[in-house]
Amino acid sequence: MSINKYINETRAEMKHVTWPTKKQTIVYSALVIVISLFTAFYLGFFDYIFTMFIKSVIPGLN
Repeated sequence: MSINKYINETRAEMKHVTWPTKKQTIVYSALVIVISLFTAFYLGFFDYIFTMFIKSVIPGLN
């Protein structure tokens, strides 16, 4: 396949793409940030709990 054919086919396919609106992009980006923060706090919380548990079970860990 030649590079020109590839570029022409790519252009043709890009005309079929439905791009999100500016509002959708902002909402989806905010949603990704919120879910990422929630996941980070959730995993951090359980990491802290499990660390405290392990430290109480195995003496001498600091």
